[in-house]
Amino acid sequence: MKHSLLIFLFAPSLLFSQIGSDELVNIKELIPDIVIDVRYNTTDNFVSTYSGIPQKLYSTDECFVSRSVAQRLIIVQDSLRKSGLGLKMYDGYRPRAVQYFMYETLPVEYRSFVADPSSGSHHNRGAAVDVSIITLATGKELLMPTKFDYFGPEAAHDYVHPNPIVNQNREYLHAMMMYVGGFTDYVVEWWHYQLPAATSYQLLDFQLK
Repeated sequence: MKHSLLIFLFAPSLLFSQIGSDELVNIKELIPDIVIDVRYNTTDNFVSTYSGIPQKLYSTDECFVSRSVAQRLIIVQDSLRKSGLGLKMYDGYRPRAVQYFMYETLPVEYRSFVADPSSGSHHNRGAAVDVSIITLATGKELLMPTKFDYFGPEAAHDYVHPNPIVNQNREYLHAMMMYVGGFTDYVVEWWHYQLPAATSYQLLDFQLK
């Protein structure tokens, strides 16, 4: 599948003002056609896998992000929609207590995939998202190199998948998030994007209900 990538520069006036830019908002209220799949509100998550105990980490299917992240996602979704595509979101804001639990559960050799909670993740600031791309008409996700939260070299941005369509889809998501949305990536996870320079945002630790 070929995608026509519309990359444009957005003026600062299109973004929310700095005042309240770290306030959490419900992304579904701002982007009604975004698909939300909060995997941590199910037992289908890596903590269940590595602990051997099926468990949910969240208590809601709602997904929150900071205002500044939300506005960038709106721009990405508007661009994708022109090609009949849209975003699928697995995670946004994550309570810091959950971050500690994830980190402590994960075997040491895989901890590069989860930020050290002592310094905090951008997820704990509402400044990071885990996303993929779907076809809006069917809701079907484009083929990506791995499943969400697969911890291995195949999940990296520089991994060359034997199927060129898979590489193309990952690179398309990367281009949309980086050059249209203005996010930065995380090299070992094709799904993770975050707001640049968000370390000033407060680390949060409350469970959404």
